[in-house]
Amino acid sequence: MVEIPFALELAGHGLGALGAVLIFFEFFQLPDYIEYDPDYNDFTIDISPMEVREYTSIGRVGAFLLALGFALQFLATLLAH
Repeated sequence: MVEIPFALELAGHGLGALGAVLIFFEFFQLPDYIEYDPDYNDFTIDISPMEVREYTSIGRVGAFLLALGFALQFLATLLAH
């Protein structure tokens, strides 16, 4: 049987790793307002301020999971001592 602080610590590690991977994917997405033309090796930027989204749901979920992982780490440390 696994002790509760150790199980919380493992869950925190897992959630933190998953959140970090999602944030990693967020950093390497090409925004909707940038188009690449391989024929001319050129980027076209078409920005409408009302349509620009700074973050996607992938990054938001990743940040939440990362924060939840840290919270579980702190809770596990608190219960272990």
